[in-house]
Amino acid sequence: MLTLEQIQAFDREGYVLVPNVFSAQEIGILLDRVEDPRVIGHTWASKDAAGMESKLALWSDVGEDVFGAVSTSPRVVTGVQLLLREEVYHWHSKVILKMPKVGGAWEWHQDYGYWYNDGCLYPRMVSCMIALDPATKENGCLKVVPGSHLLGRLDHGKVGGQTGADQVRVQAAVDRLGVNYCEATPGSALFFHGNTFHASEANLSDKPRRSYICCYNALSNVPYAGKGHGKPEPIKLSADDAIMHLGATVAK
Repeated sequence: MLTLEQIQAFDREGYVLVPNVFSAQEIGILLDRVEDPRVIGHTWASKDAAGMESKLALWSDVGEDVFGAVSTSPRVVTGVQLLLREEVYHWHSKVILKMPKVGGAWEWHQDYGYWYNDGCLYPRMVSCMIALDPATKENGCLKVVPGSHLLGRLDHGKVGGQTGADQVRVQAAVDRLGVNYCEATPGSALFFHGNTFHASEANLSDKPRRSYICCYNALSNVPYAGKGHGKPEPIKLSADDAIMHLGATVAK
C-alpha cells in the first residue's frame, strides 16, 4: 500500500520509486521465466539513434502465469488505483531485456505520446516498472525528468528506429527541471505517469538490466474509437502469494 507521502511525491514529480514491493524469491521466479515461450514469442528489437538494439516482449492479455500474477497483483494494481484515484484496467505488459554490452538506449518519450493515437482522451495512464536485476546508471537504468508530467503531451516522431518526443522541447525541459536516474534494487517498483518524460542509456556494463512493466488505463478513459490495448474491464486481483504458488507449481 502506498503512503500519503508517496502519493504526494507522484503528484508532484510524476513518478515514485517504492523499494521491496516483491521479494527476492518472487524476483527469482520471474527471472527464471524470461526465456519462456510467452516471452520469446512476443520479443522484438528496437534500435536507438546510435543503431544499438534493446529487446522487449509485449502483450495485452493478462495470462495465467507468473507475469499475469504480477500484472494483477494487489501490490501493483492498488497502488495504481490510489495514484489515479479510480479503477483501472490492464493496458499491456512487457519484459525489457537490456543485455550486457549490447543493450541500446531508449530515447526520451512519454508513454501517452504513443497511446494518444490509440484514442485515449486523457493521459490517465500509469506504468509500473519492476526491477528484475539491479538497475544502475552503468547498465542503463530508467531516467526521468521530474515534474514533466505537468507539461502536457509533446509531439512525437521517429528517433532512430524508435518513436521519441520532440528532442528540442525535451532538452528545454531537461535544462529547466533536471534529470533523475532511477537506480533500483530487484523487487523495487517504479510507478510513473503516462506524460512523464523518461528514457534510458545504453547498457555498456557486463551486467544485464531486465525489468517487467505493467501498464494501466483508467476505466473512465477507454479509447473513443475502439482501439487501444487490453480489455476495458475491472481487474480480478490475484492472491498475494500467486507468484510463489505458480512458481512452485511449475517447478514440480
